[in-house]
Amino acid sequence: MRKIPAPQALPESLPFWQAADQGRLLLKKCNACGRVHHYPRDICPFCLAEDTAWVDATGTGSVYSFSTMGKGEDAYTLAFVTLAEGVTVMSNLVDCDPARVAIGAAVRVVFKPSHSGHAVPMFTPVEAQE
Repeated sequence: MRKIPAPQALPESLPFWQAADQGRLLLKKCNACGRVHHYPRDICPFCLAEDTAWVDATGTGSVYSFSTMGKGEDAYTLAFVTLAEGVTVMSNLVDCDPARVAIGAAVRVVFKPSHSGHAVPMFTPVEAQE
């Protein structure tokens, strides 16, 4: 298994990484226009309002696109996952056979420790957790 790099938390994204260490996935929501966005930032990318707040995500979504890189034990699968909240995030698909992954597959967030010990949100197919 490949090493997971430690997150580089910036002041704007620090609450995101602190929540990940607690097993929670956070997103930013604009209090002006009501839209949810990711990557976390203090200014809404849709209406440019500076009134944003952290909200807990359900942690569920579906695979929009994916690609497996490498071979053998060093292989990993990158995916764009569209969350139930409507935002699409890039992450890794883990704990599954990449050959069985399909676009549209239901996924759930899981948290994997980085080499520094901090948790990194990744996704796994729902059937892999049942």
